[in-house]
Amino acid sequence: MQLMKKLRTPLFIIYLTITIIISSIISIFFSNIASATVKITDIKFIGAATLPTGYSFQKTELGGLSGITYDAKNDLYYAISDDRGQKAPARFYTLKIDLSTGKLTKDGVIPVAVTTLLNENNQKFPPSETDTEGIAVTNKATVFIASEGDVQKSINPFIKEFSLSSGQAITSLPIPDKFLPDPKSQQGIRNNLAFESLTISENNQSLFTATENALIQDGAAAKPGFGSPCRIVQYNLATNQPEKEFLYITEPVTPLFNFTGRFDSGLPDLLSLDNQGHLLSVERTFTGLGFAISLFQVSLENGDDIHDINSLSNIDINKIKPVEKKLLLDLQTLDVALDNIEGLTLGPKLPDGQTSLILVSDNNFNKLQSTQILAFKLKLESPLNRLLRLLRISP
Repeated sequence: MQLMKKLRTPLFIIYLTITIIISSIISIFFSNIASATVKITDIKFIGAATLPTGYSFQKTELGGLSGITYDAKNDLYYAISDDRGQKAPARFYTLKIDLSTGKLTKDGVIPVAVTTLLNENNQKFPPSETDTEGIAVTNKATVFIASEGDVQKSINPFIKEFSLSSGQAITSLPIPDKFLPDPKSQQGIRNNLAFESLTISENNQSLFTATENALIQDGAAAKPGFGSPCRIVQYNLATNQPEKEFLYITEPVTPLFNFTGRFDSGLPDLLSLDNQGHLLSVERTFTGLGFAISLFQVSLENGDDIHDINSLSNIDINKIKPVEKKLLLDLQTLDVALDNIEGLTLGPKLPDGQTSLILVSDNNFNKLQSTQILAFKLKLESPLNRLLRLLRISP
């Protein structure tokens, strides 16, 4: 009875209430930490550098840089060239990018190595067999590289893992049949509009790639005023198997002037921000009179998994929930003459503690273009800061 009386005292009830509140706060805290979602709240341009077309490095012409990835352990960047073996064998470059002052200067990019890619037989890839567009570094001293293949020559796309030190292929990820080109052009990727993007989640458990435009059986390629229904593919790196696909619709772009009649628009790269399917995407449009480049924050969380749907044209696509997109930055608002931006990666922490973002352009080995590197500063909101803000506590 004495114990029951103590349990009924106001002081005990207060202690119990405080304990429940603290337990709830701790539960919310660890729930937020476990989800580890990252949100970008601000982006600021911090400089540019260029390498001229024709720049020679270690007996190769450096150019065609279509993808870039940052190796935080060694403070190095690896950039893949999409040269199909016409200038030199398939290869990627190792770069140093100096952001030590918090800005990128015109001389802040230095090539330090070139690595030739070798197939599983330890041989160089024959000319025209590859169209390497995407690259993502792992925590195992390897990189995954995506090739678009060549529909016109019946060469399939691939995603292969290569050794950083030797450049030799280690393994290949299976490509679902719906993506493979059909000799009758009834399904599969469109030529030069396939796997340009490649990124790996923070915990190295998931790899993401995407088609630059719609598969033939999914809908039309992008054209003035109309976007295209792309597919994002998620691989499980524990099993090396594809496990999910998501609908990503590129923005409709209507050129102000288009005297050339040429129009290219699509999704050239993705960048994973966390382990919960939050990414950055870059969309690039060319109309013959310059480039339009936009960065989007993307969430896969509420998107429908469409990996069991072979053709989007055979269903009501309006019933599919696509990935969520939010415009982060229209690069045309910058005081910079934009080139053909195709790759992006997070870089190191800047002196003020903020995160850096690097974008790189593919110069197409065109003398009228250059290899352009753009640097940005990102303000990221972590789960802890988000929780403290919700509790109205300053971090």
